[in-house]
Amino acid sequence: MTGAPVVPVVLIGVVALVLAGLIAAAEAALGRLTRGEVAQLVADRRRGAEAVQSVLEDPARLVNVSVFLRLLMESLAAVCATLVVAELVTGWALVLVVTGAVMGAITFSIVGVSPRTIGRQHAETVACLIVPPLRGLTTLLGPLAQLLVALANAVTPGRGLRDGPFTSEVELRELVDLASESQVIEAGEREMVHNVFELGDTLVREVMVPRTDMVTVQHGTTLHKAMSLFLRSGFSRIPVVGKDVDDILGVLYLKDVARRFHESYDLAVHTAVDDAMRPPVFVPESKPVDDLLREMQRTSAHVAVVVDEYGGTAGLVTIEDLIEEIVGEIADEYDRETPGIEPLEEGMYRVSTRTPIDEVADLFGADLEDDEVDSVGGLLAKALGKVPIPGSTATIGGLELTAERREGRRNRIATILVRRAPEQDQVEDDDTHDALSGGGAVAGRDARDEGGRR
Repeated sequence: MTGAPVVPVVLIGVVALVLAGLIAAAEAALGRLTRGEVAQLVADRRRGAEAVQSVLEDPARLVNVSVFLRLLMESLAAVCATLVVAELVTGWALVLVVTGAVMGAITFSIVGVSPRTIGRQHAETVACLIVPPLRGLTTLLGPLAQLLVALANAVTPGRGLRDGPFTSEVELRELVDLASESQVIEAGEREMVHNVFELGDTLVREVMVPRTDMVTVQHGTTLHKAMSLFLRSGFSRIPVVGKDVDDILGVLYLKDVARRFHESYDLAVHTAVDDAMRPPVFVPESKPVDDLLREMQRTSAHVAVVVDEYGGTAGLVTIEDLIEEIVGEIADEYDRETPGIEPLEEGMYRVSTRTPIDEVADLFGADLEDDEVDSVGGLLAKALGKVPIPGSTATIGGLELTAERREGRRNRIATILVRRAPEQDQVEDDDTHDALSGGGAVAGRDARDEGGRR
């Protein structure tokens, strides 16, 4: 027995629970509203909308105060409940058990579930009613909440969070996961939201096409040969290089070349690519992906050359590469499932470029051992000394390997035709490929896709 007046203590506890519930409803409402919706409320001259809009510009301060007040009210209600139960039962153990059970059920339903449901279902009304007075309390108690956050950061291992953890990206990620588990959003949507969060932590060098996979055209090459490379490689944008791949002079667009041929075929046949190329865009490999995506949207650029810290060409990145970081791999409309090993006529086999060398060697009883590459595609590229394109052929270990079909948005070779080579065959490749392809950057989509899309 504590001698505490039961009725006043019960009233204080009820008021504390109601206030905690209102704060929880406001938190849920703020999490539900978007800035666009709040802007519309302001345009409609909804009372309290301007306060909500100002809070959304910097939600950390208000959320810190609201969490502090809600926990304070919940603690006060728990103390009141303990005093009341102590007046009704005897034994401190029984008091703790009864108080814990009662307050757990009441807090979960009255503060945890019910007000948050109301806040989400009637977000606009709840926010406009509760946020303005809560904003006033933020002005009064903000320094205290910030002091407590600083104190907590001082005893927290690591650097801590200056604005507190309550509006952090981690919490929002957890909410997304919870929504996915509750089937509010699809698994694919959950993955896209997480990918958006990761854009700021992803650097361009992680998504670029490396220089080893680049296809380029040499400056001074005629548009006729460049058109042949466009059609064979399937790319719609190809960088123009000078003395080597580190000397990017410009970017040649398929539609510009096609326009030249349409205007005057005879003139275009003898025109050099230098006259049709566009100025290149250079970006550092350490640039965050989200910054580059916004920059490419603003400048209407679709391709950029990535340079390393020494100024050399590290690779090439397209706007599709950046979008893939959000939506996942973008497959070509002509793509189909690539078989491992498919027998054809007259002792020829179609194999995936990823097929291990040992499997092909066992199939033909040939000696294809190589310590530097593991796949058939890597073996062909090593023999050619350049990026293979459809029709590229090499004879290795008594087998003739011919690059057959490209696949995917980056148009990489997907399948290779393998057969026993005649004795007179040797490593060879198409003349046009020798003249044009030499380690430059893969640029843009498949020409068929580009033509259809535009």
